[in-house]
Amino acid sequence: MRQTARLLPLLLLLALAGPGGSSARAAEDRFLPPEQVFTYTVTSDGAGVTVHWKLPGGYYAYKSRMSLQSATPGATLGPVGYPRSEVHKDDYFGAQEVFRGAFDVTAPISLSTGAARNVLLKLKIQGCADAGLCYPPQLTDAKVEMPAAAPAAAGIDAILGAHRPAGAQRDFLPPDDAFRFDAFADGPDRVRLVWQIANGYYLYRSRLAVETTTARTVLGRLQLPPGTQKSDEYFGKQEIYQRELVAELPLARAGDAASDVLLAVTYQGCAEAGLCYPPIHKSLHVTLPRGAGAGAFVSEQDRLANLIRSGNLALVLATFFGLGLLLAFTPCVLPMVPILSGIIAGHGSHVTTGRAFALSLVYVLGMAITYTVAGALFAAAGQQVQAVFQQPWIVVLFALLFIALALSMFGLFTLQVPAAIQTRLAQVSNRQRAGSFIGVAVMGALSALIITTCVAPPLVATLAVIGQSGDMVRGAAALFAMSLGMGMPLLIVGASAGRLLPRAGAWMDTVKQLFGVMMLAVAAWMLARLLPERWALLLWAVPALIGAAVLWRMRPARVATRTLARAAGVAAALYGMALIAGAAAGGSDPLAPLAHLGGAPPTLAFKTIKSLDDLNTEVAAAHAHGAAVLLDFYADWCVSCKEMERYTFSDPVLQKALSGVVLLRADVTKNDAADQALLKHFGIFGPPTIAFYGTDGREQRAFRVVGYMKAPEFGALARQALFGPHAT
Repeated sequence: MRQTARLLPLLLLLALAGPGGSSARAAEDRFLPPEQVFTYTVTSDGAGVTVHWKLPGGYYAYKSRMSLQSATPGATLGPVGYPRSEVHKDDYFGAQEVFRGAFDVTAPISLSTGAARNVLLKLKIQGCADAGLCYPPQLTDAKVEMPAAAPAAAGIDAILGAHRPAGAQRDFLPPDDAFRFDAFADGPDRVRLVWQIANGYYLYRSRLAVETTTARTVLGRLQLPPGTQKSDEYFGKQEIYQRELVAELPLARAGDAASDVLLAVTYQGCAEAGLCYPPIHKSLHVTLPRGAGAGAFVSEQDRLANLIRSGNLALVLATFFGLGLLLAFTPCVLPMVPILSGIIAGHGSHVTTGRAFALSLVYVLGMAITYTVAGALFAAAGQQVQAVFQQPWIVVLFALLFIALALSMFGLFTLQVPAAIQTRLAQVSNRQRAGSFIGVAVMGALSALIITTCVAPPLVATLAVIGQSGDMVRGAAALFAMSLGMGMPLLIVGASAGRLLPRAGAWMDTVKQLFGVMMLAVAAWMLARLLPERWALLLWAVPALIGAAVLWRMRPARVATRTLARAAGVAAALYGMALIAGAAAGGSDPLAPLAHLGGAPPTLAFKTIKSLDDLNTEVAAAHAHGAAVLLDFYADWCVSCKEMERYTFSDPVLQKALSGVVLLRADVTKNDAADQALLKHFGIFGPPTIAFYGTDGREQRAFRVVGYMKAPEFGALARQALFGPHAT
């Protein structure tokens, strides 16, 4: 055993926090040195190696902190097999699988021709004492003599005791690697169960069961998503789950105070290659937060989700229509205004008020239907629709589309259906008019997917109801009502454009060019998500300067109108030059490109994490030091994230309130596998979302913030979440 025991006196002093040398002496007498805690022997039968660990009473080892590796060339270990573990609620690392007493860790081994039979193994183990001391990782070298005639390497059969058909492959995963399981509270009366299923493996729906022995707690029916049908050679026709399973477990309990519930979970699955695992049993504690009856805070998204689940349907639709109307005036929806206006202007000087309203209605319905269908499908599948459609190549593609529309409005070319197709359609009926409506509906659908990139409490509430309970009808109805509310101002803008647009003459060309400038602004807004902020300022300068030129060249008949247009052109030119100067000087804010020259206010300094393991490590470290944690989910393409950064996190009062808090940021811009796993673990549908962990290392689930929030409101909520309801 290496000399890691030299660190023990210091660890004991820190753990016991006793004054003077007498405390250190008491600590040494109280705890065993690590070489007496983590004792072992190693044996081999020629097919595999076995490490026999033996821990004294009152001590345990973490499964996730153990490893077994070969350090001898030509000696290769197969998958490591572990015995059945128990779940321990750990003060340092949260819920962990641990081993106590005597247990064996096994691995099959194969030797290449000429390899040494005296194999060197690298062992790693880490654990704690129940009395409160955590040991550092213990690393040691162990040698084992292989028998002269080594039989075939032991497979998963020896580890699991499972049956394998003849001819099936032998390299199967241990059950805890094939089916990674976790459970956590999703509110005061709901638990979320998550299985990460390895490729080539599946779980049976009929073999899932959850029970509890916690007094005065009654479990509801386990809510499972639809699975896929499989004709199974072991159990016949079965419904199975692959890759991931997220289930919701409602429960009822006495009282509203925070409490722990013990869950006994059973599940069973198989490998596609032919191995069927025995039933797997897990016992774990889940801490439920306080209920609303105890005066607990209820987030807006949770309140709205409860309204969808149990409220009057008419009230639900009216509420979400009103919320959509409010969302229509956010930066995430406003870019639709120039798009729709440009479409109407692009139809020329013969657009009547009725036709403009009809075009607007088709656009809004295309947006609403697409938003509803896509949101419902992605929520049911556990995906984040915004992230999927913010891939760089998709954003660039649609930015180029808006640039093409702008150039057509400048008169550089004309977008129209080829003459042959027009003639064919005309022979059937007068479809040119209908074709324009189809194009507008398609543009509305694309706008719903590409432009509206923000999440907000109403959107999260609807997606959560669909994803968690499978209630597609009520969730989709609320989502559709919200979409119509978002589109209502567009109907007003469309009808007004039809009334206010000139009927003929040079004015019409000028108006079309101005809408072309707006299209360029939309393209700049989209591309700015992909570029450094300094380069984004140069993008914004392009529509500003082109707009200045268009306004300067206007020749209205009235002198006052001409003067006003030229004044607006000069203002646009000055703004464009300010953007260029700001980019050269390192500016970042297109609304205030030169503000940084006067000293930009500092913002919060976040530490970036990538995975759930990173998060657990940071939370455990903060808990050990008695610190609270704030976790911010961020993406470069998220408009509300930028708003939080510039207007909320830069507030001096808020920064002072969070001075002792550990600030973490999960950047999910890439939406890669690690990002998706982290979002799915939290049940988050996209950024911005902010989670809070108290000094006890537990997330305050009810206090999650979704969407943009102003600094005073965010500061008050953060203080309550991190430091209690009476914090000031």
